[in-house]
Amino acid sequence: MEQTNWYATLIKPSFAPPAYLFGPVWSVLYVIIALSFTYVFYKVWQGEIPKIIAVPFILNLIFNVAFTPIQFGLQNNLLAAIDITLVLTSLIFAMWFIYPYAAIVAYANIPYLLWVVFATILQYNITYLNW
Repeated sequence: MEQTNWYATLIKPSFAPPAYLFGPVWSVLYVIIALSFTYVFYKVWQGEIPKIIAVPFILNLIFNVAFTPIQFGLQNNLLAAIDITLVLTSLIFAMWFIYPYAAIVAYANIPYLLWVVFATILQYNITYLNW
């Protein structure tokens, strides 16, 4: 079954946004992620921030990139729910760890955090409804 057709057949909660909204939201969020994460990696490379601070940012990127192949490639809601939980957890740690060094990065990622919280709730509901 084609990936998009498979997702369209899933039972979704009433609060699920229309599919056309995901592209614009993620486009804005990817700009925030690119700018703020690049800033962190640059500051780590310059030695202005300890290297350990970059770890949750790196993990967040890995988990974020893994979501689409898991959800749409493997078509596995349970693994997608686990992965989005890891995206959320790594983002919380990233924001917490960077705050003492660059609070602006933590603040800049609040829209990303809010969307990932929503996406996590949505994914949990989709996983439950299609169990």
